Amino acid sequence: MNVTEERPAVPVGVDRSPRIDRTVGPERVIPQATVTRLATYLRVLGILADDGVLIVSSEELATAAGVGSAKLRKDLSFLGPNGVRGVGYDVMRLRARIESALGLDRGHKVVLVGVGNLGEALARYGGFGRRGFSMVGLFDRNPERVGLDIDGLRVQHVDSLEDACRELEATIGVIATPDDSAQTVASAFVAGGVECILSFSPVTLDVPDRVEVRRVDLAVEMQVLSFNSSRNEAAHGAPALSPAPRLGRSRGPRVSPGSIPGTPAASSSIGSTSLKNGSVIAP
Repeated sequence: MNVTEERPAVPVGVDRSPRIDRTVGPERVIPQATVTRLATYLRVLGILADDGVLIVSSEELATAAGVGSAKLRKDLSFLGPNGVRGVGYDVMRLRARIESALGLDRGHKVVLVGVGNLGEALARYGGFGRRGFSMVGLFDRNPERVGLDIDGLRVQHVDSLEDACRELEATIGVIATPDDSAQTVASAFVAGGVECILSFSPVTLDVPDRVEVRRVDLAVEMQVLSFNSSRNEAAHGAPALSPAPRLGRSRGPRVSPGSIPGTPAASSSIGSTSLKNGSVIAP
């Protein structure tokens, strides 16, 4: 018996096929710099999706992400064919492709050690869940913190970290402890089967080669900002402290360049932002 499937109407020229190739062939190795930019594109696409934007051109997406349109198209070429010439990119489809390339479509279980001011702020941040990361465990050694309930998670003693990582099937470990505890925590993560570590300590961690480590040194990031500020003052002869006018979000089918809060204005380029100078924390 033949069954006719009713499909929702979509803009002409846009492929909204439910079949999404979620693989990037092993022969297409994505450079680390491109991976970082893909994460930025994903953040912008999330904002566009929340605003009801369906289609975005390469120029609009590039401007919002603070890169050149040629670089953006080259980055997206690692994901296979995406846009339609003369039409643009389907926001939801491209978002799904990037999530797949970054491994976000399978989800990640996160455990965090160090529930001080920074750790608690991270534990309470609600944006992780929307981006494929579930906070499943909190740990500390301070008796005043152990046993606290933070958004439904009870803080456990760090002595149980190794076993808990196995039981929780944690895939990412976050270190928000004092520097002298960072290596001990990292070793417990490794022993517990965690192979991705995000550390807010500047200490270089001794871990096996199979374990991916990203360090976020807030002091270094602020030093980079200081350098950029000084460079801007020298270039323009005065401190560039006046913020760009805040434009309203577009709720139409397309997005206007520079209209996305938190992204560079239309006249900005990657060379005038801090993106190329180091990791940028943009939750």
